[in-house]
Amino acid sequence: MTSKDKGHYAKKHPTDLKLDIEIAEALKKHISNGKISCAAAHKVAAELEKPPDLVGVTLDFLEARIIKCQLGLFGYQPEKKIVKPAEFISPELERQLHERMSTDRISCISAWELAEELNKKRMEIASACEALRIKITPCQLGAF
Repeated sequence: MTSKDKGHYAKKHPTDLKLDIEIAEALKKHISNGKISCAAAHKVAAELEKPPDLVGVTLDFLEARIIKCQLGLFGYQPEKKIVKPAEFISPELERQLHERMSTDRISCISAWELAEELNKKRMEIASACEALRIKITPCQLGAF
């Protein structure tokens, strides 16, 4: 959800969905001024061995805003996103990105996995996607 939805993130979930107290308590330690970084949210998911999407749902119930996307796509001030299109993309990287695409998109998790496989920074993969006009979605935490 966008910043204009602030204070209403929980509304995107079914009313019978319940808050995971264990995740909520762990997240509260990292939330400041109603915000938490993508990295901190993923750290909680890893520490608790919980899926990132469940952590994202919990953040929505806590009405916490995710900032500083690790792909540079959102949560940075004042520009909102910091990722810039790559000036050069190797044919191999372009091929691998296209292989992982579903329609005109690649998932956040696929971008992360490719970065790890190629020993590249996540932002480098996002930068290649920007240059190739490949959308990255869905977010592992459910932010987009």
